[in-house]
Amino acid sequence: MNIVDSSGWLAYFADEPNARHLLVPLSDSASLVVPTVKIYEVFKVILRESKENEALQAAVAMQKGTVVDLNASLAIVVSRLSLQYNLPMADSIILATAQEFNAIIWTQDSGFKNISNVKYFPKK
Repeated sequence: MNIVDSSGWLAYFADEPNARHLLVPLSDSASLVVPTVKIYEVFKVILRESKENEALQAAVAMQKGTVVDLNASLAIVVSRLSLQYNLPMADSIILATAQEFNAIIWTQDSGFKNISNVKYFPKK
């Protein structure tokens, strides 16, 4: 299973240099896990920088994976991981969801680079 962080989704949609690293997880929607907070973040950035239609297309593409909502039990794990790794809420949601699904996190976010089961690609 795989989770692509917002930075990865945005790199992919913008066809940035690191997008090539994300073709593996993004081409296998059956193994793709998408926390709802990632849909929020990506939609917001694309809406701010482009047009609503492009933001909606991105949201639809993201929903081809397994969309995971934040529930009460996951929120408790998120809180613990946030304190343990000093991560912001959205990053903690990704980490907790990845642990729940035994997924690899694919990201350009340096906050994840020293956490296990993460494929980190420095932003170019």
